[in-house]
This record gives sequence, C-alpha cells and structure tokens, in this order.
Amino acid sequence: MTPLRKNRDFVLLQLGQALSTIGSSMTQIAYPLLVLATTHSPAKAGVVGFANILPYALFALFAGVVADRWNRKHVMILMDAVRALGAISIVGALALDQLTFAHVCIVAFLEGSAFVFFNIAEVGALRSVVPPKQLPDAAAAEQARFATVTLLGPPLGGVLFGIARALPFLADAVSYVFSVVSLLWMRTPFQQPRERDTMPLRAQIKEGIGWLWKQKYLRTSALIFAGDNFVFQAIFLIFVVVARRQGLSSGTIGLLIAAFGTAGLLGSLVAPRAAKTFSMRSIMLLNQWLNGLFVLFILFASPYVLVACVLPVAFVGPWLNAVVIGYRTAVTPDHLVGRVSSVARNIALVAQPLGPLAAGLLLASFSEKVTVLVFALVSLLLAIWSTVSPSIRTSPSLQELDAIPA
Repeated sequence: MTPLRKNRDFVLLQLGQALSTIGSSMTQIAYPLLVLATTHSPAKAGVVGFANILPYALFALFAGVVADRWNRKHVMILMDAVRALGAISIVGALALDQLTFAHVCIVAFLEGSAFVFFNIAEVGALRSVVPPKQLPDAAAAEQARFATVTLLGPPLGGVLFGIARALPFLADAVSYVFSVVSLLWMRTPFQQPRERDTMPLRAQIKEGIGWLWKQKYLRTSALIFAGDNFVFQAIFLIFVVVARRQGLSSGTIGLLIAAFGTAGLLGSLVAPRAAKTFSMRSIMLLNQWLNGLFVLFILFASPYVLVACVLPVAFVGPWLNAVVIGYRTAVTPDHLVGRVSSVARNIALVAQPLGPLAAGLLLASFSEKVTVLVFALVSLLLAIWSTVSPSIRTSPSLQELDAIPA
C-alpha cells in the first residue's frame, strides 16, 4: 500500500488546504480584533463570530446533498472563489474607509457559508484519494495540518493586523487562489461513477440522517462534539476579550493562540500511535475530562492561565478527531459520504455559533469569572455524559476497517 506521503493527490489536497486554512486562521483572529477596534464592543464581536459559524447549522444538510449529487471538485473551486471575493471586499472597504459593522457580518456569514459546502465536499475528496484502512491516519494528518496552521495563522494574522487592518484579509484571499491551483492539479475523481440521483432533496437528506442515526456510537459522538464546540468557541472569544482588557497586543494574542496550535500539532503527530494503543472510548473520556480545566481561570484570572488550561485538550483532541472522523468516513458508503458527513458535522456544529454569542452577551453583563464558570459547568456535564453513555461504553474498534475493500 502506497504511504500517504507518496500519495500525490493526497499531498496536493493537504498542501492546498494548508495554505487556505492559514488564511482562514488569520481572519479568525482578525475578525474580533477588527470589530473590537472599530466598535469597542465584545457583544458585537460575538455577533460576528456567530455569523461566521451559523451557516453550518443552516446549510450543512443541503451541502451534503450537493457534495453527493454534483462534481465535488467543481463545488470546492467555486466556494474558494466566493471566499476570496468576500475577503477582497473587506480590503476594498477598509482602503476606502467605508467599512461598516454590517459589512463585516455579511462577509463573515458568506465566508462561513462557502466553507460549509467546501468542507463537506472535501470529505468525499479525501475518501477518494485514500484507501479505507489509511483513513484514520489521513484524518490524523489533517489534524496535523490544522494544528500547524493554528500555530502559524493567528500570530501571523495578529502581526499583519498590527501593520494594517486589511492585510490579514488580503492574505486570506491569496490563500484561496493557491487552494484552487492545487485542486486543478489533482487527477483522481472525487466521486465514484454513478447515475444522477433524481430522488427529491428532502428524501436525500432523510437518507443521510437515517443512516447515521442507526450508528449509535457516531450519533452520540456527534452530540457530544456539539457541546464541546459550543464551549471551545466561547472560550476563544473570552480569551481575546480578556487579553485585550488586560492590555495585550494583537501580536501577543496571536502568539498565545499559537501555543494551542503547537500542542495540537504535537498531539496530531502521535495520533496514529495513540489510535493503535488506546481504545476509542478511552480517547473520548480522556478528551472530555480534560476539557474543563479552564475553570482554573476563576482562581487565576489571566489570559495566560486560559491558554495553559486548554493545552492538554489541544494535545489529545486530534486523537479523538482522527479516530472518529477516520472511522466514520471509512464505513460510510461512497454515495452517502457527503450527506452522512454533513449530518454528523451539522449535529456537532449546531451549537457552535451560540458559543461566541453567549460568551459576548455574558461578558457584557457579568464578570469574566462568572462567564467562565458557566462554560465550565457545561464541560462537566459533557464529561459525565460521555462516561455513563452506553453508546460510548460499547465503542467500535478501528480493526474493523481492515475488512473494508479500497
């Protein structure tokens, strides 16, 4: 079997997405910094975060149908073009001194919407260029890519924002161009040959939901991930607001976020070994009980404490993502992979946009410590649920993938 590092199309896919994700991670820090700089309102920064993440809850199911019915490569290229134009519009508005809060919200929403369709189609692309047995390792490699750009993107975005507010958005637009080029160079079709599905849209969505819902472990994992994502997005915004209130520069904020990326990168590098050493249930429980360490902020109210508390889960998180995503992608039939992935991610991300929105509103009305305590209690409930859940206790094994033909 060809090693992943010698799989030409897999390498091209990862290279292109690494470049575009660096651009996205730069704007992830640039959006709240831009809103705070122009409005001085953490609540409005939370609204922009909400607008950027909301599309997954709105469009993921439809995106799954699109990824299974249309040419996945064409969908990915079109969505890159949409994201590039959105970023360029902010650059132009800043240059003309015409940028408004509404404009930022609209672009954040459009960029998030395009990401949904791109991201769902990319799952099918990964499944097409990698054999089933290698999918957990491929998912771990994607986690390494994400961790690397989390390490590089935020500090770079913070530095560029410090130089000129438009620079992170300009770099983001350029990164999507590189993504398009890498997609055009790939040779492998992104879906198996099949006749066009004429089933009504509602029936196609229902088919994907029905398949996933019968998989108890995958269903429960997606629901637990929904809570995790809600908390993580909230803590991210809390960190930015607290750091700004305590006088940290945008460059320093980016560097602190890069520490999270460093832990994630190290964790993703050992994820394949962890998947072979520990059961899927053990990895799940370890991740969940580490999630709530940020409660220590109540005792030591410092942005440095928040960063230190999320480092352990940043290290273990890629293990969990690799085994769950790899297993799900491998066992899903090709004609359903887009819809099943969209359903799973829709469930996992449905509460994510509420995280920054809730955090922004809480920070505007209560103290930072009270805000952190609320999300710490949510993390505790999630950890208890994952521990007692029958579906998690009977987690599958990755050895099952050996029997799936390429």
